[in-house]
Amino acid sequence: MTDYKAHLHRYLKNDRDAIIWKLDGLSEYDVRRPMTPTGTNLLGLVKHVACCADGYFADTFGRPSGISIPWFAEGAEPNADMWVPADESRQDILTLWERVWSHADANIEALDIDAIGRVPWWPAEHSEVTLHRVLVHMTDETARHAGQADIVREMIDGAVGLRPTNDNMAPGDKAWWSDYCARVEQAARDAAG
Repeated sequence: MTDYKAHLHRYLKNDRDAIIWKLDGLSEYDVRRPMTPTGTNLLGLVKHVACCADGYFADTFGRPSGISIPWFAEGAEPNADMWVPADESRQDILTLWERVWSHADANIEALDIDAIGRVPWWPAEHSEVTLHRVLVHMTDETARHAGQADIVREMIDGAVGLRPTNDNMAPGDKAWWSDYCARVEQAARDAAG
């Protein structure tokens, strides 16, 4: 019989790892700088996913972590969890990440996949959830932000891929990629008429 909880947990861990390695080797400026018109930045993605994990895997199941998450408090600045001011260090955010996910992992291990929780920020009629549903939700949430991190990192320095040891990209040198992009651009122009 398949252990669905372990299977989902493994996918969630893979997505988490994909986000964190995107910080490797980058300067303080590069991990914090906004790379999209809405301010998406790598360290902000790490902070956001950690904050979400704390809520979904701790508070939802009545197993609070005791970790201070002021960016989600009532009256907090909008999007405070999506960027990192200069007085918050990269290490502060990485420590938050490690503490939150350690607590989340312990809760995931301790709870049955059908354990019932309540998401207090969801509408009442949808707020009752199972650990299974939260695992699916947070795997989806984490994968979405890992994809953003992929693109942001590629925009910063060209680093791509699933993990440092597996770029999972088509083989090709700089010239091959340049030709490929030119073909994609031409196809777009041709389709536009």
